[in-house]
Amino acid sequence: MTRVAIFTDSASDLDPAEAAAVGIGIVPLLVNFGSQSFRAGVELSTSEFWARMTAADAPFPTTAASSPGDFKDAYEAAFASGADAIVSIHVAGTLSATIKSAQIARDMLPDREIHVVDSLGASMAEGMLAHMAVELAAEGRTAAEIAEILEARAPDMVMYVALETLEYLRKGGRISGAQAAIGTLLSVKPIIVVKHGVVATGDRVRTRSKARERLIELICQRPIERLAILHSVSPDDETFRDELLGRIPDAPAVEDVPVALVGASIGPHIGPGCVGAVALYKA
Repeated sequence: MTRVAIFTDSASDLDPAEAAAVGIGIVPLLVNFGSQSFRAGVELSTSEFWARMTAADAPFPTTAASSPGDFKDAYEAAFASGADAIVSIHVAGTLSATIKSAQIARDMLPDREIHVVDSLGASMAEGMLAHMAVELAAEGRTAAEIAEILEARAPDMVMYVALETLEYLRKGGRISGAQAAIGTLLSVKPIIVVKHGVVATGDRVRTRSKARERLIELICQRPIERLAILHSVSPDDETFRDELLGRIPDAPAVEDVPVALVGASIGPHIGPGCVGAVALYKA
């Protein structure tokens, strides 16, 4: 049987050890705090990222895509270890240059079979597709078949996040200081939706409790096939998960719903204290 190696990047928010245990390779993005640069998940864990992110007077972090050389090294190592083909799933090309680096690395190895898939999202939108790829490979699917299936399912994946504050969108240059000030004055809690590679505002509500309720309404508007909970060091992520599952007909078992701590890919833009989810809707 053809051995297919599966890769993603650290924007997937998969735990490196857990990913390695099921055969998912992670190519890390770079996280920069001022003049200091770290490979996400390798030289700086997600919990360490949040400790730095929320420290007093800490420089605002930025991220940079992995280089084509990083991907080439990872791919060559997989082939050297016995892989016959690779499927590499990455953060949306509209959100990051990461997938471009993966494509360049693929083109640098023209004699090898490498399929690069745009997840059209970030965080567990990538992570769930990577897990699907592992399952499909275990079924004996070829790399081409796996890539085709993932590309067909990526549009059914939607990410929702309820923000605690507009301040981090301001720091990241996504909105103006005036917009952030007005939002803070009105206690606005925006809900961000990432779908088809596009970041949009799903709604704006006035309180934390109303934001959670509206978030659940948005997530539950279509039948769900797979689900993952996201949070950015929020104290009520498991409470949110249980409440959400209680509202989903034929909900998956709690143990089948991973809870992921958001890392450096979207963490700087949403800030701490947020909850959300990624839903793969039934086709």
